[in-house]
Amino acid sequence: MKKITVTATILIAGTAVAAFAHGGATGIVKERMDAMLAMGKAVKAVAPMMQGETPYDAETVRDAARLFQQHAGENMTKLFPEGTGGMPSEAKDEVWTEWDRFAALATQLEEYSEGLERAAGNGLGGMNGNASMGGATMMGGGSMMGSANSMMGGSTMMGGNNMMDAAAIAEMPADAAFAMTTQVCSACHERFRAEED
Repeated sequence: MKKITVTATILIAGTAVAAFAHGGATGIVKERMDAMLAMGKAVKAVAPMMQGETPYDAETVRDAARLFQQHAGENMTKLFPEGTGGMPSEAKDEVWTEWDRFAALATQLEEYSEGLERAAGNGLGGMNGNASMGGATMMGGGSMMGSANSMMGGSTMMGGNNMMDAAAIAEMPADAAFAMTTQVCSACHERFRAEED
C-alpha cells in the first residue's frame, strides 16, 4: 500500500498545482494541461479505493483506465510539439531533447492503462508494498517493478528494454495494475515536468 499511497499522493498534489497554473495557458499548452489535470483527478478518484479507504468499484477503475488511455500514447505526444515549452508550460526541455524516452513512457502508459482496465474486474489483491505474482515481487528494488529511476536510465521498470504488456497486467489484482500505471505517470513527471517553486 505504501507504494500506491506515495505515488498517488504525488500525482494528486500535482493536480492541485496544475489547476492553479492553468491561468495563463492557452492553445495546445492548455490542452495538455487539461489532459494531465483530468488524469490527476482520475487518480484522486481511484486511489482511496486502492488503499481500502472507500469501497472498491470496478467500473470507476475502468473509467479511469479508459481516461488514461485517451490521453496516453500518440494522443499525449501530439500535445507536445517542438517549441511549446516555457511558461506557463510545466514541460522541461528534456521532453524534446529526450523525445524517444518521453514517447516510450507515453506508450507505456497506454499499454499499462489498457491492462488496468482489464484488471479492474479482478478486485483488490491487498498489496502491502510487496504484492507477488508468480513468485516475483512487483514492488521494491531489484524486483519485477524496480523503480521509476530504473526506467529513467533508458530501460523500463521491468529491466532490460521490455515492458509488460496489457495482457500480463490484466491478470494482476487491480491495485497492482494501478500501482504500475501510476508509477509510469510518476516516472514521466520526475523526468519531464518542472518542479513548482
